[in-house]
Amino acid sequence: MLVTLGFLVWLLAISLSSPEGFEQARAVLANPLLKFVVWGILTALGYHILSGLRHMVMDLGYWEELGSGNLSAKAAIVLAIVLSVLAGVWLW
Repeated sequence: MLVTLGFLVWLLAISLSSPEGFEQARAVLANPLLKFVVWGILTALGYHILSGLRHMVMDLGYWEELGSGNLSAKAAIVLAIVLSVLAGVWLW
């Protein structure tokens, strides 16, 4: 995940450097395969963030029982799917 975030930061940096850099970033994202890779990175990052938040809440003593733990896991997966769809709509 660290390497893929480096790719996203690089893409952001060149897009903000100049108008030519922005066009270069746009050209990179014009490739459907790379757009799919960026979508995958954003999907994995969204799930990772949601699961991290879930575990932070569990560290506070909530959602530790079997029923509430299963419910929070399912909620994290559903929210990750929603974020994934939103990232896909945003990219395409």
